[in-house]
Amino acid sequence: MRIRYLPEILINQIAAGEVIERPAAAVKELVENAIDAGANQIDISLEQGGKTLIIIEDDGIGMNKEELDAALDRHATSKLLDDDLLHISSLGFRGEAMPSIGAVSKMTVITAQNGEAWQLSVEGGKKQAIQPAARQKGTRIEVRDLFYATPARLKFLKTERSEYLAVKDSLTRLAMAYPDIGFTLQHNGNITLRLNRESDLLETARLNRLSALMGKDFQDNAMAIHVEKPNEDSTDTKLTGFASLPTHHRGNNLHQFLFVNGRPVKDRLLMGCIRAAYMDVLHRDRHPQVALFLDLPYTDVDINVHPAKTEVRFRDVQRIRGLIISALQNAIHTHSRTSASSVSQDALNRFKTSPAVNQNWHPTNFHQKPSNLPSAQAVMDVWAPSGRSFSNLATTTATASQADPVVVETQEQYPLGAAIAQVHETYIVAQSSHGLILVDQHAAHERLVYERIKAQLNTDGVKKQSLLIPEIVELNTDDITNLLARQTELESLGLVIESFGSDAIAVQAVPALLGNKTNVKGLILDLVDEINETDSTKGLTERLFEVCSSMACHGSIRAGRRLNTEEMNALLRQMEQTDFSGQCNHGRPTYITLELDDIEKLFGRKE
Repeated sequence: MRIRYLPEILINQIAAGEVIERPAAAVKELVENAIDAGANQIDISLEQGGKTLIIIEDDGIGMNKEELDAALDRHATSKLLDDDLLHISSLGFRGEAMPSIGAVSKMTVITAQNGEAWQLSVEGGKKQAIQPAARQKGTRIEVRDLFYATPARLKFLKTERSEYLAVKDSLTRLAMAYPDIGFTLQHNGNITLRLNRESDLLETARLNRLSALMGKDFQDNAMAIHVEKPNEDSTDTKLTGFASLPTHHRGNNLHQFLFVNGRPVKDRLLMGCIRAAYMDVLHRDRHPQVALFLDLPYTDVDINVHPAKTEVRFRDVQRIRGLIISALQNAIHTHSRTSASSVSQDALNRFKTSPAVNQNWHPTNFHQKPSNLPSAQAVMDVWAPSGRSFSNLATTTATASQADPVVVETQEQYPLGAAIAQVHETYIVAQSSHGLILVDQHAAHERLVYERIKAQLNTDGVKKQSLLIPEIVELNTDDITNLLARQTELESLGLVIESFGSDAIAVQAVPALLGNKTNVKGLILDLVDEINETDSTKGLTERLFEVCSSMACHGSIRAGRRLNTEEMNALLRQMEQTDFSGQCNHGRPTYITLELDDIEKLFGRKE
């Protein structure tokens, strides 16, 4: 078989398989072109998830006749200035998207610039003659029957809904990065997404756009991230964005986004950094909502990794990783005593006005005593079986309502107010100057005990449990090298390892906290996998924290334990002085606040 040159059309179709794998990829490439063209409004229309029709319209700078003709040729681009791949400031730069789409579809481009409009059609890679057209501004691209020229790719497309959701996801990520651009998405004649331009300052505009896409609850419970770190060349690496409070979380990591120099990317680095930052305040099965925008010198990141341009490589991965983790941890620490506002709002929404006891009762005959109202003695009898004294409760309530100086001073002096009651021997009711605070005594004390255990570990170090017989774990040479390179770090966490020949290591000691039933081999293999994936040993730290968390759970005040006023107030005062007291070790809130204004609205005292 002799070597021969492939036809140009076939070359374009092969290239299209790398760049355009599904309708979402075509939409992404065309929307990125519109953004690079300086568009203020981008409108997308789809039919059947983009399989049969994709229309992208923008109000950007458009193209002249010569540029339109070149735009449908491979490797023709206006964005790679000075042919420098190290300084890429635009979203597109390869010059492959439009010719690749044209090679596998029926595409028509109408564009206008300087009062002139032109139209160019291409079908299966074959360009037709450029024709004059009618258009005032910007560009309109119509793509019909995507992959009709490559039936093998067409049959591998997913369902209409799956393809539509993939398009929406790609558009959502771009919309997050560019809040100053308006977007609309229409599917089968129905508008499914409408985002207006945000004209506020960048941080406010981003939060508004994220709120529109991730939910208003995210805006109400978001922590601002803003960190700048100088580089050796006098430039700055800047990390901005928003992350949710630990008490505001989701069941998966689909609401975590990373943008590098305005480009949405998918990188496992982000997932590892978020898990490391939140591991002390959130259960492993729960995930915060995060949108981070990383801006760094172009020479510090390579975006020319894959034709889809969704992957990047950093010159100094550990520096970026440390920046993200420290920024998130600082934000969490700053808001460590804050609980998600949505939790309090959800609690208020569950309150309902009680129906009238006697449906015949009316304000006009309120002097008439309803016959079926329970007597005061009956109420006392109902309360009595719980073991609580009704008279004591009445005295406590009366004391607080009469503005006793001690109670008033406590309310004003302390953020969590003064304890006035215990409900179901599980929840503490405290009164502050702004309303009521409900505290989960077990969750709150669990956090206090956990932080105390951590403080002891930081002071005394992690105690080691020497093994009578060292555990021998066989590994390949690269894994052994990676582990031994972190020998000192692992020893500080209580894990002592030594080389044992060329294909194994000997585990001499393990952290005492892990107990005698530790699966040493499983622990080592998990560490090896994490080092290979994230270049860190956070997994061991997570295990230690999980043990500490379990110890704190079993050593804290249990639900059902009766507390006196002094004990309840002591717990409140410790919470005010302890970091992360707003959530327990699993990310649940330890308290909720019911503002007095909201309570009065429940009773119709305020509108």
